[in-house]
Amino acid sequence: MDIDAYSAAHRAEWSRLAQLSSRSRALDGAEADELVALYQNVATHLSVVRSAMPDAVVVGHLSSLLATARGAIAGPRVPAWREILYFFTDGFPAALYRARRWWIATAVVSLVAAFFMGWYIAANPRVQGELASPDLVNGVFRPGGQFETYYTEFSPGSFGFKVWVNNAWVSALALFGGVTLVFPFIAMYMNTANLAVDGGFMAAHGRFGTFLSLVAPHGMLELTAVFVAGGCGMRIAWTLLSPGPRTRGEALGEQGRVLGTMALGLACVLLVSGSIEGFVTGHTSAPVRLTIGFAAESLFLVYVFFIGRRSALRGETGDVSRADRADAVPTRA
Repeated sequence: MDIDAYSAAHRAEWSRLAQLSSRSRALDGAEADELVALYQNVATHLSVVRSAMPDAVVVGHLSSLLATARGAIAGPRVPAWREILYFFTDGFPAALYRARRWWIATAVVSLVAAFFMGWYIAANPRVQGELASPDLVNGVFRPGGQFETYYTEFSPGSFGFKVWVNNAWVSALALFGGVTLVFPFIAMYMNTANLAVDGGFMAAHGRFGTFLSLVAPHGMLELTAVFVAGGCGMRIAWTLLSPGPRTRGEALGEQGRVLGTMALGLACVLLVSGSIEGFVTGHTSAPVRLTIGFAAESLFLVYVFFIGRRSALRGETGDVSRADRADAVPTRA
């Protein structure tokens, strides 16, 4: 096959494709359809040239022409930095704000339950004896025990990384475990019980102030992230039980995409709390670490209830953009 004759036979199509690609923003419906049809034809031409008569000049020209046409059809690609900026300024805070009733309710119930469970443990020596042996209690909760040395046993970097990975994993399980209908409840119960046991034993030994000074700096932000994960996991469980006017698959798909946003965002939040636990909790005085912990929690709440509220009012949900969702066939209500 003669490459010159082949090029001459299809040159008009190639020129027309280049012309339509150069003014893609001003095309009417018929021209847009023509652009797509020409793109498919020229892609076939490129395949023929490559297989039958691989001329480097023609292959390069057609490849460049198709790349331009592809950009005109698909639209300009959004830069990665803009996607990241959108995630932190709109998507994630809007998702947090829209789910606020779920995770605030989870936080209130968990903290109230932890307080009464801890009080019951502290006030009942018999319960303490059933939960832990005297040797274990002396080794962990007495002054200088493992409850305090836990924060300085390892280097700050490795300790903070270990804490971050563990908390991010537990939060992800609580988030996506909502499809099991029960896992978020189990995760919240275990978290509440651990908090109550540690606080109860420390209070029983007159060291509740030490407990707060060690747990609160990183714990305020960390527990908030865990409550968000648990609350949103319960939300998806409720979505499975009561999807509303949508089909159960549509409701689960929408909430599942939002949970992906939550998981990525909470991993970043827990990185901050893990850094505080690794580098601040066991290495600074109580007033300093409490100030840092309170500041981190305050900034998070401002982030949710100012930036998140503003984004939610603009219609942001934390879901992926409409262009990235699956196409849906219109249905009659």
